[in-house]
Amino acid sequence: MILTDAHAAVPVAGPPRRVKVNPWDIPPVLLLLLVAAMIVAPSAIAPYDPLQENPDLPLAGPSLSHPFGTDYIGRDLLSRVIAGTGATIAGSFIAVVIGLLVGTILGLLAAYFGRITDSIIGRIIDVLLSIPTLLLSITIIVALGFGTVNAAIAVGISSIAVFARLARSEVLAVRGLPFVEASAHLGAGHLTLLFRHILPNAYSSVLALAALQFGAAILAIASLSFLGYGAQPPEPEWGLLISEGRNYINSAPGLVFFPALAIVLTVMSLSRLAHIIREKVG
Repeated sequence: MILTDAHAAVPVAGPPRRVKVNPWDIPPVLLLLLVAAMIVAPSAIAPYDPLQENPDLPLAGPSLSHPFGTDYIGRDLLSRVIAGTGATIAGSFIAVVIGLLVGTILGLLAAYFGRITDSIIGRIIDVLLSIPTLLLSITIIVALGFGTVNAAIAVGISSIAVFARLARSEVLAVRGLPFVEASAHLGAGHLTLLFRHILPNAYSSVLALAALQFGAAILAIASLSFLGYGAQPPEPEWGLLISEGRNYINSAPGLVFFPALAIVLTVMSLSRLAHIIREKVG
């Protein structure tokens, strides 16, 4: 059979494109979904009341009835780890939101307006970067008072400089592109240029950093609670659980191991999520 030009011009549909899924991405995503479930419905997942004491069963080892064992006054450790997820993740979320919003705005303004604005914001960022994160957080908490929310605010303020530096560098790379200059010549205002043209083309790296900073915020919140500046007893919180269990690490190492394992797995999963975001969005 002879093919005419009309037949030759008809495009032939190829096989449907398959989305490649990395098998290593599945466990971190499933773990983060489990963490989300423990935040949304902790009472439905926890087998016991996290504050319920059982003087007859102190420092019990892992068993079928108590998979993680019990603490020094008989409270179920698994229930306390599940209940503490909300406090740790909520505090970390507040910290990341503060750092992301304030830092991105400062980075946008510094890179877009330049000169005096860039110099002033740059000095603020240099001051924040010159103070160790934990020391700055403790100083802010002492001024605000102890508690998970105040610890989250302190960690958020200490992370502003990281977001501001990255946002500034990304905006500097986008600001000189032809389509931004063309929009400026056509009369687009500063807000239009910033939030319609520059920010949508510079946010991918900042978004990936937010996932990384979420893990760092979890470590910071847990560290502050471990030192006594964050959550206060009897509130279950991952860092506070480790602090309470360190006195019994020889007789009941699970009091330290299981909350620490929850922190490590969650932070590693968030790190993997940041890598996925950077690959898909970047």
